[in-house]
Amino acid sequence: MNISRIRALRGPNLWSRNTAIECIVHCTEQECDFTQIAHFETRVRARFPAIGSLQAQGMDNLLSIGHVLESAALALQAQAGCPVTFSRTHATVEANTFQVVVEYTEEAVGRRAIELADALVQAALNDTPFDAPAAIAELRELDEHERMGPSTQSIVDAAVARGIPFKRLTAGSLVQLGWGSKARKFQAAEVDQTSSVAEAIAQDKDLTKRLLHAAGVPVPLGRPVVDVQDAWAVAQEVGLADGWPVVVKPQDGNQGKGVTVNITTRPQLEAAYATALAYGSQVMVERFLPGHDFRLLVVGNQLVAAARRDPPQVLGDGVHSVAQLVEQVNQDPRRGSGHGTALTKIRLDDIALGRLASEGLTPDSIPAQGQRVVLRNNANLSTGGSATDVTDDVHPTIAARAIEAAASIGLHICGVDVIAESMLKPLEAQGGGIVEVNAAPGLRMHLAPSFGKARNVGQPMVDLLFPAHDDGRIPVVAVTGTNGKTTTTRLIAHIFAAQGLRVGMTNTDGVYVAGRQIDSGDCSGPKSARNVLAHPEVDAAVLECARGGVLREGLGFDRCQVAVVTNVGEGDHLGLNYITTVEDVMVLKRVIVQNVAPSGYAVLNAMDPHVAPMARVCTGQVIFFGADRHHPIMATHRAQGQRVVYVDPAKACIVAAEGGMKESIALADIPLTHNGAIGFQVDNAMASVAAAWAAGLPWETIRRGLASFHNDSANAPGRFNVMDYRGATIIADYGHNPDAIRALVQAVDAMPGNKRSVVISGAGDRRDQDIIEQTRILGAAFDEVILYQDACQRGRADGEVLALLRQGLEGAPRTRYSTEIHGEFAAIDHALERLAPGDLCLVLVDQVEEALAHLQQRIASA
Repeated sequence: MNISRIRALRGPNLWSRNTAIECIVHCTEQECDFTQIAHFETRVRARFPAIGSLQAQGMDNLLSIGHVLESAALALQAQAGCPVTFSRTHATVEANTFQVVVEYTEEAVGRRAIELADALVQAALNDTPFDAPAAIAELRELDEHERMGPSTQSIVDAAVARGIPFKRLTAGSLVQLGWGSKARKFQAAEVDQTSSVAEAIAQDKDLTKRLLHAAGVPVPLGRPVVDVQDAWAVAQEVGLADGWPVVVKPQDGNQGKGVTVNITTRPQLEAAYATALAYGSQVMVERFLPGHDFRLLVVGNQLVAAARRDPPQVLGDGVHSVAQLVEQVNQDPRRGSGHGTALTKIRLDDIALGRLASEGLTPDSIPAQGQRVVLRNNANLSTGGSATDVTDDVHPTIAARAIEAAASIGLHICGVDVIAESMLKPLEAQGGGIVEVNAAPGLRMHLAPSFGKARNVGQPMVDLLFPAHDDGRIPVVAVTGTNGKTTTTRLIAHIFAAQGLRVGMTNTDGVYVAGRQIDSGDCSGPKSARNVLAHPEVDAAVLECARGGVLREGLGFDRCQVAVVTNVGEGDHLGLNYITTVEDVMVLKRVIVQNVAPSGYAVLNAMDPHVAPMARVCTGQVIFFGADRHHPIMATHRAQGQRVVYVDPAKACIVAAEGGMKESIALADIPLTHNGAIGFQVDNAMASVAAAWAAGLPWETIRRGLASFHNDSANAPGRFNVMDYRGATIIADYGHNPDAIRALVQAVDAMPGNKRSVVISGAGDRRDQDIIEQTRILGAAFDEVILYQDACQRGRADGEVLALLRQGLEGAPRTRYSTEIHGEFAAIDHALERLAPGDLCLVLVDQVEEALAHLQQRIASA
């Protein structure tokens, strides 16, 4: 078995809506049915019993080793705690070759699972060892490292529950919620609207305390110190002289690092000073407030959760040592080494050893039955502490003080640390106070407390970012098809812009935002789509979705409001990436239809027998378009009260109808169609009208957009651009498959022209028959055919494409002159030299921008 290619499908794809790893697996003849390999299944199960059932699939009831790879990769992830369920193995048209698809939740984990599954298969084939527990442990550790932490995940989960899309921007905790101009960003429990000034204040414990004191919030006495001597002096001032213990901590610390509490002696203070200095640039000394450590979580102007935090501790049993008891506690699966789990493992570090020593204990001491051994004075979860939910116990005045504290600092999400005996009565009545205010507070203690009720604190944070009923989405129109998709994409974007919206558009020419090109080249893939949806100036997105990007990576969005499929016809790019039939193309193109929002629409070509059936997989509604309103699909759909867009030939207009409602737009008012003479442009216009209607744009806007869209080389380069050269008509187009050629011939036939010539090359990555068919069609419609070899042969040998084009011209019924030219510009010049006034020349460009610029230069000089 050999794996030749591994891809990460990062969005909805050909196989499912799940993210997945897709790999190409080549097997030997024997490996295509692993039951014929002696002892193979037994060896696999012996090495990895959790692989589960291996049941026969398909008509031949044979299972290849690729199926074993699939099952193993899925089961390894599941055993590691990843919530994955989908996998599939598909036999390709290539002998003994399979596409194996396995869902993942973290890409790195999915890729590694495939590698480990491969190692398992090879071990079973070669009868060598495979350590399944080690593989699972590796995947679990990798997953914990890669996945979002519990705080970030809780906010993302709350956003997903409201239908808000998300995108992880970094390997850390920076996440975008929503799209375009509606997008908001957060990092851990910190939102983009919070100023850096507020964060800086929260970091400065002394400044925070002074601001809180000025606002009437109770805080402990104390101040920053310059050295140990100053620390001792402050300790005397604020507490020790009167019998109050003190606290020493870094002035700009976090997560309880470097904090030592309940200090009563100078040696303790000196040690605490050194510890605090290791975690911050300046040290604070303040009075120690007796009581429990509480964390209050404030979001906006409300208290959403509260927890009592207890320091890391163990309970003696009279048998085990402190070190053994700590090891037992750390066996709790909720405890991990970082912040990715609900609790953190207890550490027997210098601070813990010092705390033990103060009690006359060592790690080897055996506490008595029921003896409580505290291993730290502070109670942060990040140092191994535990939490008990007390949200329902918080006195209204304590909640008010916490909200005042957050407002005083300017934090929208704030963790307020309170020391008090209880949450049941005001702080002032019990000598309690607020000791710290934290930006980006940890949420683990509220999401999964050790005791008490878990709180969904992610929801109020999402509500803070997005008002009720706002899902953070902008209108997204996805466009695909064999031909016409780029023109349709441009026209839809133009109509949206006529509404005053800032439109983000991707297509095979580039990426555009509000009419400005920000990227060039073929940008019809998911990466460009994601870039547009992340752009802060985009109010609506119109995204061309070509086959290559969907195959390579899936869609760049989770769902769209409108999906447009222009046509499939005979297909294109057949024979590439195991897409070998028109039916394969149909399944691929319908991916965008399968991912229409329930409230959205699919806009489908009713005239195309491969497009119309896509209506069955649409989760939203459907608008059919087609020139013939009497077509059975059109007539039935309209009779059912559904939306249709068609051509009324008697009135020469496009009609949009739903029930008794009709809107008409004269073809004469749509320059793109040349008064309705260009049939495929009429189709593109109908698709665009339907898409704009589906998006809820006003009819006045739709009319205005259609009327102002001019199909010139600046607005729609290479899409039936009509020019004049010394009285002859030149048409430049990017048609590159038989369906496109037929449509162009039909359009050109409707235009006047004495002698008709065409300039053409062929894309080398098409099938031989597709290249031959193009010149066969042209040989029946043009008097002169100029063949040229384009800039990129796409894997073909030099002259091979020209030979196929020449073959298509054999016996051409109309062509009287043909020649071969090396170089696109030279071929264009040769065709121009043979033109006379009244002639017509169709130039099928390859290098679109360069060829159009060359034509414009020749026209200008003429």
